[in-house]
Amino acid sequence: MTTTVLTGAAAVMRDASMVTRDPVVVEDGRIGDAAGEQARADEVVDVAGCVVTPGLVNAHHHLLQTAFRSRPESRSVPMPQWLGLMAQRYSSVGVDPELTAAAAAVGLAESLLCGVTTVADHHLTWPRDQDPVAVAGGTIGAAARVGARLVFVRGTARDDPDLAAASVEDIHGTYLGAATTGTGADGMLQLAVGPSGVHADGPETFAALAEVASSLGLRRRTQANEQVDVQIAAERYGRRPLALLDEWGWLDDDVTVAHLCDITDDEVALLARSGVSATHAPGCDVPMGWGVARVAALMSAGVRVGLGTSGGGSNDAGHLIADARLAVQVSGLIGEPVTARAVLAMASEGSAMGLGRSELGHLRPGAAADLCVWDCSDVFDAGVPDPLDGLLWAAPGRRPRDVMVGGRWVVRDGRLLTAESRTLAIELGALLSRRQ
Repeated sequence: MTTTVLTGAAAVMRDASMVTRDPVVVEDGRIGDAAGEQARADEVVDVAGCVVTPGLVNAHHHLLQTAFRSRPESRSVPMPQWLGLMAQRYSSVGVDPELTAAAAAVGLAESLLCGVTTVADHHLTWPRDQDPVAVAGGTIGAAARVGARLVFVRGTARDDPDLAAASVEDIHGTYLGAATTGTGADGMLQLAVGPSGVHADGPETFAALAEVASSLGLRRRTQANEQVDVQIAAERYGRRPLALLDEWGWLDDDVTVAHLCDITDDEVALLARSGVSATHAPGCDVPMGWGVARVAALMSAGVRVGLGTSGGGSNDAGHLIADARLAVQVSGLIGEPVTARAVLAMASEGSAMGLGRSELGHLRPGAAADLCVWDCSDVFDAGVPDPLDGLLWAAPGRRPRDVMVGGRWVVRDGRLLTAESRTLAIELGALLSRRQ
């Protein structure tokens, strides 16, 4: 057993309600009790002038889109137009295991450098001429390469329901074996299922994925109440998306629903009754003009809310702390403001709860030792009275000094240790150049 102790922090965010200045003790990959540990530590790290937080949890990403960052013609356009443009780009480049691996390596490295230690990747693009296990394996291998926790969501978007469900079983058997909770023994890989939404998938797909999720102990995820979702649900079914999800058995405590840009008071109450979790993605929805989720109303009703970036095709970045800042700023525009501390909790334990991961997103004893050290000692934070509040309000675009995953340092002094980040960027750029 090895012990690392972080001492001298200006503040330690243990969870949403507990902020201390006590040393942070890491014992063999877990958060330990701070009492009396420094004397026998294998490593003592001075974090004076820094804020220590749990590793951030990105509850909704599309890592493939890291290879397809948004272009001027695809920014701030109606969602049906954006979906068509993205489909053309996927087709022109070709989605295969090589591309998913390169895109995911860049996206996950970016995430770690921005303080995100766990990423839920909702993968929706499955060309019929490619082996789904190999496509998934590209992303799974990339996560292992850079040292990030991955929740791989076998998504669908107009895929054959039976083939999609069968591929879930194949991916699970290949990468998780006999696991019965959808998460590997070391907690670094989790598998989930997730139709894109009622705009793309019908009740047969939702039923098939619910059945395989139940049999393998997997979480379920989907997207709802974005522009195209509301429009197509009305045209095709004469209903609103959340009413359909409720009817199809997809509002339950093992389900997380992303976006929720357009929800009524009655729908807020429905979500609260169902036990479903929600994910806010302002870095996608706001600049694209697709709406602002009613985060304060959801939390007040008792809904668990996490935070996600969505993908590079609409956001351009996987910088969750920047999107957390945006979430605070835009909440006032809809008359339902949220505090910086509430959004920090969303970006950590709120997201982890939606993944069913009680060991992530906090720094209480026994938690997985995923943490970030944020240097707040320079001019960017001077005059800030509350260092946690300042994490979001001050220093836009800030990145952590150090990041740890499972007790292992993956970023030190702002540099990725597990891979050469510039090499990852070059590899993806060269692949795209060859194909375009």
